[in-house]
Amino acid sequence: MSSSQRLVLVLGGAGTVGSGIVKCLLQKGFRVAVISRDTSRLDMMKSFVPVSCKENLYTLLGDVGSEEGAQKAAATLLSQVGKVTDVVSSLGFSWWQGGPPHMQSLQELQKVLETLLLSTFTAWKAFFPLVKDDPDATYTFITGGAGERLLMPGTGFLTLGAAGALAFSQVVREEYPEVPCKLNEIKINMGVAKPERLGPGYVSHLEVGEAIATVVEKKRVSHTVLCVKSTTDLKTLILEGKL
Repeated sequence: MSSSQRLVLVLGGAGTVGSGIVKCLLQKGFRVAVISRDTSRLDMMKSFVPVSCKENLYTLLGDVGSEEGAQKAAATLLSQVGKVTDVVSSLGFSWWQGGPPHMQSLQELQKVLETLLLSTFTAWKAFFPLVKDDPDATYTFITGGAGERLLMPGTGFLTLGAAGALAFSQVVREEYPEVPCKLNEIKINMGVAKPERLGPGYVSHLEVGEAIATVVEKKRVSHTVLCVKSTTDLKTLILEGKL
C-alpha cells in the first residue's frame, strides 16, 4: 500500500510534537487526520502545513478525552474521511511546573492525569479497534523521559502523568502480543520545541516528526520501544525506520 493510500490519524496533532509529525507525514505523501476540540488550534495546523499538502490534511472538531467523545470522533472520521490505516498517539501537554505536590489540589492532579494518561486510554479504546487486525497498519505511542525522572523541582505531577502514559504503552504491548498491527512506542528522551524556541538539550519538532513519520512509513519493527536519546538516534530513525 502506497503512502497516498494510507490515512494516518495523529492524536495530539495540533500540539508541538504532533504538528511536526503531521507536517512530515504529509510531505511523505500520506493523508493525515487531526482531531481537536479547539477550532483555533486546527486553524493554526492548517496554516502550518505547505499549501501543496493541504488537500491531504483532514481536520475534525472533537474531544477524544472522554469515552463518548472519542467514540463519536471515530464514527465521524470513518464517515467523513474513510478507513484509518495508522494511528500516532501524541497526546498531552509537553510541560507542567505547578510546584511541589503539597501545594497542589486533587483537582490539579486529576487534570494532569486526564490530559496525559486518561485521554491516551480513551483514544486508544476508540481507535485501536480500527487498525489492530491489519498487518499493514500501525499504532505508535509517543512518550518521553519525564515519566522516568523528575525533570526539575516543581514538575512532580508531570512525572506522574507521563509515567502513567509509559506504563499504559507497556500494558498494551504485553496484553496484545500477537495482534497483526505494528504496535510500537517511540520514547523521546530530549526536549522538543519549534525551531524558533530551541535551547540546550532540545531538538526540533520537525526532526522528531521526520523520524516518527519514517517509522510509520517503513513498518520495520513491532511491539518495540524505540528510545531516542540523541540527535544521532533521530538520524538513524530517519534513515532506517528503526534503531
